[in-house]
Amino acid sequence: MNFRATTRAAGIDEATLRVAFADVQYLPRVVELDRAQPEFTRTVWDYLDSAVSPQRVALGQDKLLQFRVEADAAAARYGVPPNILVAIWGVESNYGGNYGNIPTIDALATLGFEGRRGDWARGQLLAALKILQNGDIDRAQMIGSWAGAMGQTQFLPSVFLANAVDADGDGRRDIWGSMADVMASTANLLARTGWQADQPWGIEVQLPPGFDVGRADVAVQQSTSQWMNEGVRTMDGAPLPELTDGTILLPASVRGPAFLVGPNFRAILRYNNSTSYALAVGLLAQRLTGGPGVQAPWPRDLPALTRPQLQALQTGLNQRGFASGAPDGVMGPVTRDGLRRYQRSVGLPADGYPTLDLLLRLQEP
Repeated sequence: MNFRATTRAAGIDEATLRVAFADVQYLPRVVELDRAQPEFTRTVWDYLDSAVSPQRVALGQDKLLQFRVEADAAAARYGVPPNILVAIWGVESNYGGNYGNIPTIDALATLGFEGRRGDWARGQLLAALKILQNGDIDRAQMIGSWAGAMGQTQFLPSVFLANAVDADGDGRRDIWGSMADVMASTANLLARTGWQADQPWGIEVQLPPGFDVGRADVAVQQSTSQWMNEGVRTMDGAPLPELTDGTILLPASVRGPAFLVGPNFRAILRYNNSTSYALAVGLLAQRLTGGPGVQAPWPRDLPALTRPQLQALQTGLNQRGFASGAPDGVMGPVTRDGLRRYQRSVGLPADGYPTLDLLLRLQEP
């Protein structure tokens, strides 16, 4: 079935199709970006250095004051605190300073017929057409990233259709120009992905001597009282926040900071499935209201493995019988589990963190 027939079947009218495709352009740069697989990965501390920089904190504090009314209204309606909403805005687009200038229709049309994920892109293009037909935004103003994420807090078209909110009552859901709509839409999305109004995103913690770091895993969830019984403490001796299903997170090996995170951290992950991203949002939100940054030192002497090095590590794990999936150079849960099992087998702390040292061990004959 050709795409025009698909759009008709979905109820897109001819007027919308004319507006959308009259001047549509093929964007070669979008295809290049879609096909590119970066060789180098970033450490979590390198990401946080820029995502939660002093400049971003200071600007975010100003923005929180400037748009307090809109953020408070969204918080009251959806239970997501204003500082979390402003932090997401800050991480996604530097408070609207950089949300992309690529026409969404052009980007998705290009990806739909040339990209690696054609079916996905055509589905997003259909959603974008529905947004145009609904009158939420004009074609010329529907802009965003090369991958189709739109507006101040970077919604994909399908996410927009499901979660965007007309909070200012003008009849349009405008996540480009209306801060009331931006804040409410972002809060609605988080609320729908499991945000719990009475809980924090998480907190930096101290682990007791002898703690089994292999249990710092998303699969191990238990109450705050259980973690306290194991000797987990806050950095300053204050009581730990009440979390019914908290997880210990070690984002930078056993040598780096530790965090106790709960359902709200997982809700942020559903917004963007990256531990570094979710930490950046939580820590930036914390700093916006005068809270501390990360207190324990990062292991800055540990270099990030390149994608080929991660592929070699996965190959080495597989060859030694520690299944870690196809060697794709991505540290997913299967690879992390295989690495933990290997670490245990050689008497190392099973933190599942890939290092050059471990790679060299695996490559020994």
